[in-house]
Amino acid sequence: MSVLELLATGAPTARFEELLDTARREEASDATLAELDQAARLASRVRALIGHAQQREAGLAALVDTAHDLTLVHGMDALLHEIARRARRLLNFDMAYIGLRDTDDESAGSLIRAAEGDTTSLSVGLKTSEDSGLGSLVQRTGAPAWSPDYLADKDLPHSPDIDAAVRAEGLHAILAVPLGHGTTVFGTLYGADRKVRHFTPDEISLMRSLGKLAGVAVERARLLEDTRAEVTELALDTSRARSSLHVQRRVEAAYIRLIDLVLGGCDPQTLAEAAAEELSGALVVRDCVGRTVVVTGTPPELAEDDVLRWTYDAHAAGRPVPMPEGGWVAPVTAGGENLGAILLVPDEPLTDDFGVRLLQLTARAVALILLLQRTSTVAHDQIRDELLEELLSDIRPQPRQLIPRARRLGISIDEPHVMVLARPEGGAEGRAAAWASSYAHRMSGLMKVREGCVTLLIPGEDPHAAATAVSGELTPLVGRPVTIGAAGPVSGPDRVAQTHREALSCLEALTELGNIGCVATPQQMGFLGVLLSETHGVSDYVESVIGPVLTYDAQRFTELTRTLDAYFASSSSPTRAASDLHVHPNTVFRRLERVAELLGANWQDPERALEIQLALRLHRTRRTLRHRHTAVGTVRD
Repeated sequence: MSVLELLATGAPTARFEELLDTARREEASDATLAELDQAARLASRVRALIGHAQQREAGLAALVDTAHDLTLVHGMDALLHEIARRARRLLNFDMAYIGLRDTDDESAGSLIRAAEGDTTSLSVGLKTSEDSGLGSLVQRTGAPAWSPDYLADKDLPHSPDIDAAVRAEGLHAILAVPLGHGTTVFGTLYGADRKVRHFTPDEISLMRSLGKLAGVAVERARLLEDTRAEVTELALDTSRARSSLHVQRRVEAAYIRLIDLVLGGCDPQTLAEAAAEELSGALVVRDCVGRTVVVTGTPPELAEDDVLRWTYDAHAAGRPVPMPEGGWVAPVTAGGENLGAILLVPDEPLTDDFGVRLLQLTARAVALILLLQRTSTVAHDQIRDELLEELLSDIRPQPRQLIPRARRLGISIDEPHVMVLARPEGGAEGRAAAWASSYAHRMSGLMKVREGCVTLLIPGEDPHAAATAVSGELTPLVGRPVTIGAAGPVSGPDRVAQTHREALSCLEALTELGNIGCVATPQQMGFLGVLLSETHGVSDYVESVIGPVLTYDAQRFTELTRTLDAYFASSSSPTRAASDLHVHPNTVFRRLERVAELLGANWQDPERALEIQLALRLHRTRRTLRHRHTAVGTVRD
């Protein structure tokens, strides 16, 4: 059989060798043997070319099958696993894996998303940096990169994490090709063997072609996922719109029903019962001074201080606010005026879409009915503001006009009142204003808010006690320090503006002295009060500091005042004071003990002692001037 016949029948290479051996045994000529040997070699080359072509054909057929199969896979994770499986089978790799770049942060490197043929858990989830591994070369150049023995290849940029994973898998040869779409590279497809392997150009080309197909499939999957996400979001938006429209219609129907009740002349109880039916819960309506107007259902017992705090929060926010117990408080307002609040304890938690919105509209309906029933009260509030503005103005008010006007508002301005100026530090003016409006009604007084400072004119004779009471309520409510200046008492409208200036001076003095969050009155500020007060002079100051000693001397003809002068003049030395007074030291000690009984045990404290010395000097100066005036009058007579 000739060489051509063997080639045509697809005989193995060994048959060509047998043909040569047979010719040698038959002692063919050298020319024949040479011709036969050349024919055998040519036949082997033809067989290799045919085998190579068949291999390329098989690879292309496999690529076509892969392209078809990739179009049938849905979901990114499933697609990546299918690509890795195909790569492993196509080039007979021991392992294939895929890394994708983070599209949101491209500087973060790549993440191994899928692997086939792996034997450890180190591969999937491994992050590769932008400056190490074959993947970094592929990402920078957009071309394939390979190594027959990766760990031994010193020309490649290595990293400890990648090397550890390669070593754990027992990999040697690695081939990496880009995954991308157009000119954009967004990932890397890897194929690896657990033995040293030199990749042929055909293998690299085939792997590159698979990478291009896979890149298109991955991009398609991404677009599909984005499209599905957009469709899902559109469906959710449509659902939300339908739900919002349904809720809006429910709210509108309920609100129309409430307004119809108001316009029909219903009382607050009927309106509250209808609102509680819509909101499914217990409902309480309170007026501007905290009194309960209407109760429906059975609300739980709540601490009054907590309710007041939540009410002021709601007024400051201008919307319903939740209570810790699961209820809600909605402000009832009209044109900025505090008309009260609604407390709702629902049977089920409220939703923002329906419950809270309807509660807010219910508060408006309640405000409307309260306004219709309390038109005279609203007018009174305006008159109250105008009255206090006139009392605080520099224009001298006419007592005969203002006193009757105040009495019609329930305010006896001709009786003792005190002025209190309270300033919350760091804001919270809204909550403070809501509280002040309620407090003024409760105390039958007047209030005004100016530049973040609450001005209160309330009945009383003790400004310090009134300021302390205001601080006790307002400070925990606003949760911030409250600085308060107070003055008075004052009877009649003549000196209200003057008393306001004194209280303001005390407030400003506290600020200048750094006593933020404290309370002060002219009487309480000692000799500073003499400077700040327009009504309390030297006599009042001396009387407040050493009055008991002066009275004791006048009634018993003692010399406690003179002893105090000598004691302070001798640098607080009883012995030296006794010498100056020409008495026995025990006498001075007994007198000082009597002073302690009259002025208190702390009379020698530095601050108190300074006040006493100043009062003694003022008393001595005033007495000297009085004696001089008397002497001059006698000479003239």
